[in-house]
Amino acid sequence: MESENHTSVSEFLLLGLSEDPELQPLLFGLFLSMYLVTVLGNLLIIFAVVSDSHLHTPMYFFLSNLSFTDISFTSTIVPQMLVNIQTGNKAITYAGCLTQVSFFMVFICMDNLLLTIMAYDRYVAICHPLCYTVIMNPCLCGLLVLLSLFISVMNALLQSLMVLRLSFCTDLKIPHFFCELAQLLKLACSDTLINDILVYLVTSLLGIGPLSGIVFSYTRIVSSILRSPAVGAKYKAFSTCGSHLSVVFLFYGTCVGVYLSSAAALSSRRRAVASVMYTVVTPMMNPFIYSLRNRDIKGALRKLLSGTSSFS
Repeated sequence: MESENHTSVSEFLLLGLSEDPELQPLLFGLFLSMYLVTVLGNLLIIFAVVSDSHLHTPMYFFLSNLSFTDISFTSTIVPQMLVNIQTGNKAITYAGCLTQVSFFMVFICMDNLLLTIMAYDRYVAICHPLCYTVIMNPCLCGLLVLLSLFISVMNALLQSLMVLRLSFCTDLKIPHFFCELAQLLKLACSDTLINDILVYLVTSLLGIGPLSGIVFSYTRIVSSILRSPAVGAKYKAFSTCGSHLSVVFLFYGTCVGVYLSSAAALSSRRRAVASVMYTVVTPMMNPFIYSLRNRDIKGALRKLLSGTSSFS
């Protein structure tokens, strides 16, 4: 098969969700609306946490970081997609594609690790309430976020450097709406065995590991709640954890669904459609889940919006 070195690759073609010209305006309007809702919703969560002193706790500190990560995550993908739809030009440069892959891996890994940290925070708050302020001190909270960022950046850097060694075939069409690592590896003409091993290893460590931590934390939380004789305490604990559990199920459920669809004999276009769930829908839904199920957030948002309207 004819191939060329990666240094001569100037661009890839993102085929998107559909090549039907009549659907392009609908797709543009739909994804622009979802992107604006995602950015606005997550910004409101961040502003609410920053502006309300009652929310200056580890739980909401992690939530604001999750909201920032969700904004960054969807901003890595959707703006480029909108530009491609609007201009009708499906091309993305080699450097742009690799940059998108890198940032995508940084933010999806951050999402994963932050959800794990938030589960640990709830575990300490419910199972060890007397030691909560000592264990979840500001220094540890900041360190956990910085450690998550460091792990995410190192993973993305390692994966990206491994892609740089590959040569690509002359057919550079990506049947997706963004540059995904798995799709890039399929286009490579050189041996991708090391890349594949690295992907499976990282997926096991940064996927199964944090998920196991979340399951362990909530197993202990449920056990502790059921042992509590106070009905009011049980309701408050379940209410506090309900939002986070909903986000966990949404994030991991959609990711596992995309993984299973990739393993099944489905077309690349259908897998791209399935990927919309965790790349666009999940970041958009998170603010709604936390604001609708959390009285503190709803109160802070009301204060923030009333203060903004009175100021204007």
